[in-house]
Amino acid sequence: MLNTVKVPKQFEPIFQKAQEYVSDYFSLKREDVSKGKIEIFDERYILIRAASMSVDFFDTIKEILKDWGEEKASEMARSLLFDIAHTIGKMDARSFHQKMCVLDPIEKLSAGPIHFAYTGWAFVEIFPESKPTADEDYYLIYDHPFSFEADAWEKSGKKSSSCVCTMNAGYSSGWCEESFGIPLVASEIMCRARGDSTCRFIMAHPSRIKQYLHDYLRKHPEIPDNPILYKIGGFVNEFKRIHDALQNKEQQLVKATEDAGS
Repeated sequence: MLNTVKVPKQFEPIFQKAQEYVSDYFSLKREDVSKGKIEIFDERYILIRAASMSVDFFDTIKEILKDWGEEKASEMARSLLFDIAHTIGKMDARSFHQKMCVLDPIEKLSAGPIHFAYTGWAFVEIFPESKPTADEDYYLIYDHPFSFEADAWEKSGKKSSSCVCTMNAGYSSGWCEESFGIPLVASEIMCRARGDSTCRFIMAHPSRIKQYLHDYLRKHPEIPDNPILYKIGGFVNEFKRIHDALQNKEQQLVKATEDAGS
């Protein structure tokens, strides 16, 4: 019985097979507190308190960058968490693909949501209207009704005016990007942390994500549109841009100093 993920009927046999594999994988768990080690299937794992990677992280970044204003600080926190989770998702997927010896993109995708369930990130429900194809038309709409990030915000007693499940979006899109061999990003359009009934995401190719978001929100006016939805990741690129700008400025100052002394 498929109980770790909810998928369209035609995908159930593939995900059932993945569930059996991932279940066996996580049954091989060893803990050695004398060495501070948790191993699953001979892979080293770590446990992190959920709030530390969500509500507490946002609070810390907002305090560090308080001179930038709350909106910009929150944007930087979201970008950083997305990029970190996206990379983790890609690398976890690559590892599982090799272990499972699968080549088909859907088979590669299948272990992802189940791995999500076993590692405590979220339960995944993939909607029937999804069209996961290995091209720019890729479209995935899915819920994470028990997202660890939304839970952390709810248990803190805080409410957010925007969606907060950034790592869920980053990890899932990273896993699918590795599975289909194309760039993918995801944006959360509904979130329990701001009072919505669930946490809902749309995943697509970067060239199509804005259009898919616009089309879905136009059909569902009860879901508020927000510019934040369209700002996905980008911390690493922003950091590189700032680094390059500072490096160029430094080179200009050095050259100016040398010219002045000649």
